[in-house]
Amino acid sequence: MGGCFSKPKPELHCSQAQPRRHRCTLSICPPDPHVEVKIEVVLPEKERAKEEMSPNGKASPLVYKVNGTARHYHLEEHPITINPYQNVKDVVEASVCHVKDLENGQMREVDLGCGKALLIKENGDYYAMGHKCPHYGAPLVKGVLSKGRVRCPWHGACFSIGTGDIEDFPGLDSLPKFQALLTQRRTKVMAKCISLSNYNISSTNVLIIGAGAGGLVCAETLRQEGFSDRIVMCTMDRHLPYDRPKLSKSMDSHLDQITLRPKEFFRTNDIEVLTETQVAAVDIKNKIAVFKDGFKMDYNKLLIATGNTPKALSCKGKEVENVFNIRTPEDANRVVKLASSKNAVIVGASFLGMEVAAYLTEKAHSVSVVELEEVPFKKFFGEKVGQALMKMFENNKVKFYMQTEVSELREQEGKLKEVVLKNGKVLRADVCVIGIGASPATGFLKQSGINIDSKGFIVVNKMMQTNIPGVFAAGDAVTFPLALRNNKKVNIPHWQMAHVHGRIAALNMLAHGTEISTVPYLWTAVFGKSIRYAGHGEGFDDVVFQGDLDELKFVAFYTKNEEVIAVASMNYDPIVSKVAEVMASGRAIRKRDVELFIRHGKTGDMSWLTGKGS
Repeated sequence: MGGCFSKPKPELHCSQAQPRRHRCTLSICPPDPHVEVKIEVVLPEKERAKEEMSPNGKASPLVYKVNGTARHYHLEEHPITINPYQNVKDVVEASVCHVKDLENGQMREVDLGCGKALLIKENGDYYAMGHKCPHYGAPLVKGVLSKGRVRCPWHGACFSIGTGDIEDFPGLDSLPKFQALLTQRRTKVMAKCISLSNYNISSTNVLIIGAGAGGLVCAETLRQEGFSDRIVMCTMDRHLPYDRPKLSKSMDSHLDQITLRPKEFFRTNDIEVLTETQVAAVDIKNKIAVFKDGFKMDYNKLLIATGNTPKALSCKGKEVENVFNIRTPEDANRVVKLASSKNAVIVGASFLGMEVAAYLTEKAHSVSVVELEEVPFKKFFGEKVGQALMKMFENNKVKFYMQTEVSELREQEGKLKEVVLKNGKVLRADVCVIGIGASPATGFLKQSGINIDSKGFIVVNKMMQTNIPGVFAAGDAVTFPLALRNNKKVNIPHWQMAHVHGRIAALNMLAHGTEISTVPYLWTAVFGKSIRYAGHGEGFDDVVFQGDLDELKFVAFYTKNEEVIAVASMNYDPIVSKVAEVMASGRAIRKRDVELFIRHGKTGDMSWLTGKGS
């Protein structure tokens, strides 16, 4: 499966170089120990500066600017892009290593003088490609190489070593590919839409409701696969698609720092985006979407990717000013401003709530978290991991009020002043962030005939199809069969999963018959530390630990019926990516095997996971 920009096209002659495309050659010599591997990079002169930018204007190697104390900003949270190949000449030829220096199954980061590349040897063949993940800039040399692809050590995106294609998400772009003795384009050419002058404004071939990751990837995949008819995306948001996880992980981010694609991208690829537009109903019989303002649009294929709606407090005073759900960049920026040297209260120890709490600790005078459960993340990570994380937050001056709820929000001159808890405590509060969960945004479909379950989720099959022909759904609002859990219907509201859904839906709009088979992968970043997680641990009955929870250096294997169903880690890279690769291969990981190898102290290299250990 290729990514949103994939399947490079070979070019054999320098004279055939196309603008805005890498041209690179990896020269492999006979296996003489004194012969060196060379990589040649060729760039069209007029496009050197532009070339190293991906279509969203972001380059692979990432740096970040610190506002305040550095420990609150992590490379994964706050990237700012730079050009990966500095001062590139027309041809760059670099001797990087001896052929015999690299063993099969090894990866090495090599210096080209103007930048770096990732050199790989697998099954006797050599491959060279971009060295950093295009998502947030993780060093791929620290990732996992397995069966012709490399998996990012941070967030689990996968890339083909043969083509550079993105094969699993998150992220939108493929890698620059430097291939032996021929040059290749880094991206697959996007199809062009036929003249829009031929269209009726109230009719489209593909209508995408929602402009998050799922909707955007669907639109891009359609164009990538050669679809040349009209595509319309509509969103209630006022902005083009942006990196929504940054709203809680990097709250100071400006819109231009988190926008996934610039306006020019949508114009170039003829993807129409209707902002601040809401669909009120869908007539599946006549294939018509009815908008809130009364406008109607015919469609041939429909993707519903509306995401979710945050749950609100139901207490007295819930309408007071300075209470937020964090839905937009403006919300996040406003919370940071209001919290500066003031008192912040977070209601709900969810991922969003805890990330916001961590981010505000160096900004606010005080940060308090109110949670109904006794330990944060207990249902997701388990009690022991939850306690370890809670202790880390307390060490960073976050105050917890557990096993209680908000009974009232008090105001002074219309603005929030205090948060009153049901246990009688009163918290000073200048700003309050609500993170108590969300509901699927599917209310407008209740009378449509599209199958909705008892919780409001859209039910789809392995091809992201609903019960209605030509209607697909993706993202946080769906339940789908997860192969990893014997095709159990699940809802997984993760950023990576929305990307995958969008791609699968697009391929099946084009009748490819592609089924979803990805391994869920998520991450959270707090206080400069990242927790990585792969699999689906719902209903786990035991947790097997390796490492030290108190030192926040551990790996946790979540098991059910004696089989590992999920894994989480801190400071144990790339173990989560290794486990994800095993899960993706269809191999079961038995609880007894994990316990055995931990007992014998063999989890350090984790070679047993891939069958390479003793």
